[in-house]
Parts: sequence; structure tokens; C-alpha cells
Amino acid sequence: MTHILVIDTATAACSVALIAGDALIAESHEVVGRGHAERLMPMIAALPEGGRADAIWVDCGPGSFTGIRVGLAAARALGLGWGIPVHGYSSTALIAVAAQADCEDPAIGIALIGGHGELFVQRYATRPLEPLTALASLPPAAAADAVPDRLVFGSGAAQLIAARGHGDGRDRLPRAADARRLPPGLTALPPSPLYGRAADAKTAADLAAAPAPR
Repeated sequence: MTHILVIDTATAACSVALIAGDALIAESHEVVGRGHAERLMPMIAALPEGGRADAIWVDCGPGSFTGIRVGLAAARALGLGWGIPVHGYSSTALIAVAAQADCEDPAIGIALIGGHGELFVQRYATRPLEPLTALASLPPAAAADAVPDRLVFGSGAAQLIAARGHGDGRDRLPRAADARRLPPGLTALPPSPLYGRAADAKTAADLAAAPAPR
């Protein structure tokens, strides 16, 4: 059976897993906040056979700019070194699939803490699991209007529920082991950053392309 290495560093969690179909072979999951670059490769190396797999799935975001880049860089490097394909998934989808076990609601909201006081939000149907809205980065009040669901999961759930004044917010971070439950259509993203909002820093190319001030 195909073995898949799952890498998730998009949020405060640093999480890896080795899966085969819907079976979990091994995992390591730590809430580190920062320091993903230092922890990730030792965690992978500690998996059976050093995490060697037939394919890699990696969390493309949204989440921390740095965390997303750490995970993608590791996934691409290992994929190139091992000669195996690398595919992506979103952090909102991974939280949503884990939340299925906690509710019978037909739809749920996902809210993650973003930058500049905003929340990354997205709604999902639970059975079957599929996105109902596009990913958005919104201020809490606007996020509360965009996510009317009773249950909201993620690091920004409490903040969204507080802005709305009703509902049930449940703190949740992505866990790599839950990727074995993702539908095939949600593990087919290209291994590229899904930041959810424009980067604060401008590259030289961005500055060169910007119109000259008048």
C-alpha cells in the first residue's frame, strides 16, 4: 500500500505523520508556536524508516507565512531527493475533516487567527466534506457575518464567536494524522503557498512592477 508522509507546519502546531490509506502508521505532533524549522526534520527522521514514503502531502496554508514556507521547503526538498510526488492541502480542510467526528451539523465554520487582527475563515459542508465558500481574510465583525454556522472550529473560533455573540467556538489546530481522512479532491493542491491574504513585505519584483508615484 502507498505510504504518504504528511507535513503540517502552517500554524502553531508542528505535526508530521506517516499514513497508508486510512491507517495511521506513526505520528508526531507538537504545539511549538515558533521554531518549526528546528523541529520539523528531527520529527520526520524519528518516523519509521525516517519518514520515507511514496508521496508527500503538505499543508499549504493559510496560517503563518514562515510556517507555511518551512513546510513547503521541506516537502519539496524531500520530494526531489526521494523522487516522489508532492501534493498540497489546506489547513482549513484538515481542521474541518477532524471536526466531523465532533458534530452532526450539516455545515461548520473554520476560523484561524490571521495577521493584522483579521481571521482566515471558510465554511464547509460536513457530509460529504466539501468547501461551501472560498477562503477569506476578514476583520472579526465581517468574519462573524460571513460564517453563520453554529459550530466554528480553529484557533480563531473563540474570537469569531465573541464578535457574533452566539454559537459554539472550539479551539483546534491542524494535526497531520487527520489527513488520512481527507477526500481525494482536497489533497490535490499544488505545493505552493496559500497565504489567504497579500504578503506584507514587498519583493524587488513587486516594487519594480508597481506604478511610479505621481
